[in-house]
Amino acid sequence: MDQIEVIVVDQSGKTAGVVARIRRMVHDGTLREGDPLPSTRALAAELGVARGTVVAAYEQLDGEGWIRTRHGAVARVVAAAGAAGGATGPGATAASASATAARLIDCRPGVPAVTAIAQRDWRAAWRAAADAPLRNAVADPLGTVELRAQVVAQLGLSRGFASSVDRVLLTAGTSEALSLVTEALRVHLGRAPVFAVEDPGYRTGQRAVLSAGGTVVGIPLDDDGMDLDALTAAPPVDVVLVTPTHQYPLGSVVPVARRQRLLAWAAATGTLVVEDDYDSEFRHRGSPVPALAALDAEGVVLHVGGFSKTLDPRLRCSYVVLPGAAGGPVGAGSGAGSGSVSGAGAGVADAVLAARRARGAVVAEPVQVALAHLLRTGALRRHLGRVRRDYTHRRARIAARLDGVAGLEARALTGGLHAVVVWSGPATGQEVAARMAGAGVLVSTLEEYGLAPGSTPAGVVLGYGAVTAPELDRALDAVIGAVERA
Repeated sequence: MDQIEVIVVDQSGKTAGVVARIRRMVHDGTLREGDPLPSTRALAAELGVARGTVVAAYEQLDGEGWIRTRHGAVARVVAAAGAAGGATGPGATAASASATAARLIDCRPGVPAVTAIAQRDWRAAWRAAADAPLRNAVADPLGTVELRAQVVAQLGLSRGFASSVDRVLLTAGTSEALSLVTEALRVHLGRAPVFAVEDPGYRTGQRAVLSAGGTVVGIPLDDDGMDLDALTAAPPVDVVLVTPTHQYPLGSVVPVARRQRLLAWAAATGTLVVEDDYDSEFRHRGSPVPALAALDAEGVVLHVGGFSKTLDPRLRCSYVVLPGAAGGPVGAGSGAGSGSVSGAGAGVADAVLAARRARGAVVAEPVQVALAHLLRTGALRRHLGRVRRDYTHRRARIAARLDGVAGLEARALTGGLHAVVVWSGPATGQEVAARMAGAGVLVSTLEEYGLAPGSTPAGVVLGYGAVTAPELDRALDAVIGAVERA
């Protein structure tokens, strides 16, 4: 073993000892970014501990962002020396410490751990795309049959509802999906569709609705998501747009009873429910809640999901699952989970399909082939298992760091890739975000997501999907310092 010196630990505290020592060696510059670590077997033999101890230590360090482990590859350090709080030591020069301090940390929400996927899986997927035969043909506007079939299989496993290939179509991200649905409804209804949206909520999606000719009505939230009493008291709407699994940005999870109430109201009033299944893959606390589409017996739910938060937002690939129950007020199919898009409730589904065909294909076929390969081979499932563990570590780090800090509260930590930090006192989100930017940390303000004035408390939204543990520590120090200076 070249760099990791022998650590004498008792058997009861062995994992914590390995973790603490490697952290210190990164801090003091003994281990630098890119340095290899011993194999778990070699380090266990050197320390005289069980290999499982070192495996557990490496998993924790990987989840915290200190090292990166790959199946069949050497584990390497990814946290630069001195990165945590600007700490330096004998192995870090003044120049490197200055460069670290000046490094901008982007904690704005929406970016997952793109680089966490196993390189061999990523390369294999793109080799499959390159090996696909060339064709003298126009791409199917709905998407390739293979990828749509893999989406159907994935939804059955992860979200608990059955669909069919001909009820699935691809879009260039969630915003394009919402724009497409708005355009289809405008044609179907012969007027501008009215969307009830969460306030605060996903402003990019709301802008997509508006740009496509729809109108939006903000509905306030409570601790369990959209306030259904406020929704039913509002003027009639055509669509309810919700993020029920992890509300964006406040992070609430709609309970099953409220989901069932929403679906019953939608069926009775002839209202379409668009389920943006945001962050459903990353649940850090509590049991997973079934998708709205899994509870839908009347064909009122149009389900939207994608790969931006699981893989890379630059892929620009999402999917829409059309409603499927016959006879419902909206939807398509001859029964829940059926494949045909026909019957009394087929109008909206047919309009969406027509709009997709009119716009043409929007996701490049090589991207679709690569994604289908990742799904078919289980590479995406393995990747999700890995990053889910990483995000859980980061979520715990945020909770521990802010716990007990007077005047601060961390919210939205039950799942997903972001936390909301709110505080008591006069400082606005813009003021705190500006101070954090001055400290080299970029965040979004909670106020950016509100439709009605005063619909959100003062706060910032801090994304943690793509940062290392030292960077996250620096971001948390920055938000604490910014609020304390207010």
